[in-house]
Amino acid sequence: MTEIYIKRVYEPTGNNDGFRILVDRLWPRGINKEKANIDAWLKEVAPSAALRKWFNHEPAKWKSFVEKYTDELKKSEAVNELQNFIKKHKIITLLYAVHDEQHNNAVVLQNFMQTNLDN
Repeated sequence: MTEIYIKRVYEPTGNNDGFRILVDRLWPRGINKEKANIDAWLKEVAPSAALRKWFNHEPAKWKSFVEKYTDELKKSEAVNELQNFIKKHKIITLLYAVHDEQHNNAVVLQNFMQTNLDN
């Protein structure tokens, strides 16, 4: 079974990161693409632009965001691409840029992949 971790893209690359996937729709500010050490960028698996703007990283909207984003993931073709990476790698690290480590799309995505899909 694949281990799926999450990590801020601004943190140093670790030896235990495995296959590193950026799961944000927008490229993170201040990160050089050549030095980012990102193996894949799955912007299509990120929340839609409308959902991202609505949520605006407001913890009070977290529960609704989780529900809405989970609904998007259930309909997303990009989840299949992520599932393929999960099948190929023993360790996956989902990378995100926001400061809030508890209320972000990678938290939802990690839970979704671990509970809803056969990995």
